[in-house]
Amino acid sequence: MIEKEELDSLLPHKGRMLLLTRIIEYNLKERVLCAEQIITKDCLFYDSAIEGVPAWVGFEFMAQAISALSGLSGRDRGDPPQIGFILSVSSIKIKLPFFEAGSIVKLRVKESGRMEQVYNFEGEAFLEGKKVLEGKLTVMVANDQQVNSMVNKKVHNLID
Repeated sequence: MIEKEELDSLLPHKGRMLLLTRIIEYNLKERVLCAEQIITKDCLFYDSAIEGVPAWVGFEFMAQAISALSGLSGRDRGDPPQIGFILSVSSIKIKLPFFEAGSIVKLRVKESGRMEQVYNFEGEAFLEGKKVLEGKLTVMVANDQQVNSMVNKKVHNLID
């Protein structure tokens, strides 16, 4: 089990942007990771009107689980955490409107394919053993030079 303190060294997310509570288990060979997020009022996406976090945020939880898997793989190679981007979320099934404060969301992500720096994952979220959210995520890992180039192009396009 990997707790939040160690997660800080595996993901580029810091402070309130780090959403995962812990990694329960992982298998780098099988490219699968299971994690937990405890829903609290401190969560960046907490909405006091519903006393919880909207269910769609579960895909950001999954994306961070993917980032944690990448961070674990990188740590084995001696590489720092890499920045990634969600390119798409598809085949979405959401069976509840929100995650209530105090609930423990269990997440499972498994890589289902890749081409160069673009990866496909299947993700699932569970509450009390019941699957409440699932979907396919396509993500891209970018190095610092690529990120800077993309951000600069985007800013340039906004200015023009």
